[in-house]
Amino acid sequence: MDQLLADSEFEARLREVGAQRYHHLHPFQVRLQDGLCSRTEVEAWALNRYLYQACIPQKDAIILSRMDDPAMRRPWRQRIVDHDGEFEGDGGIARWLKLTDDLGLSRPAVVSGRFALPATRFAVTAYLSFVREASLLEAIASSLTELFSPSIIATRTAGMLAHYDFVRPETLAYFTARPVQAKRDSDFALAYVKEHATTPERQQAVVAALEFKCSMLWAMLDALEHAYLYAKPGPDAFRAGDARAPHLVAAA
Repeated sequence: MDQLLADSEFEARLREVGAQRYHHLHPFQVRLQDGLCSRTEVEAWALNRYLYQACIPQKDAIILSRMDDPAMRRPWRQRIVDHDGEFEGDGGIARWLKLTDDLGLSRPAVVSGRFALPATRFAVTAYLSFVREASLLEAIASSLTELFSPSIIATRTAGMLAHYDFVRPETLAYFTARPVQAKRDSDFALAYVKEHATTPERQQAVVAALEFKCSMLWAMLDALEHAYLYAKPGPDAFRAGDARAPHLVAAA
């Protein structure tokens, strides 16, 4: 950016990043919500995505540890509660595990990450490294993908319920609470970056951080699409019949 953008122009630039780069455009995501994925692909998506879901409170804890102002820490720590919950079985991670449970996957196998694609693990590690090593402004900016998540959640949920007979409303409980949470969190982050991106260089750094996060999410779907549609999973990755819950293995 050659000149400082007004707040409205800056926000429009950030929303343009989402319109062009968010993973609602990814072919795998489109196939998932249109009912064109096989059950194995749906299971692989849920199992791999778990690693990202599990890293979210870790990411937020890293950012929280970098905040000097208690007035900032108080609202930010709610993000950790949202995902970790207030007690065992509560929170977003538990609800994601409800999804993988309902797909018949072994919870220990999902949590271990042993069947995840290498690219998934690399992407999650890169994200945690980014929020640890970049400026606090850039770390907070990377969370602004939440500006775009409510619309993809609505489309994904409706499509999966319409097209997959093995998916029930309670299977997708994770997505029920997220739109409200994402709106609250993105409002906070957007206000922060508008206030603190006070130079063209800082505004550009915010845009680049959001582009990085979009690329990270896109890369995870690239790996799924390549492994399960065009090639084959690597030797340690999830295949049909892997990571089955013990009662399903016994029944077979």
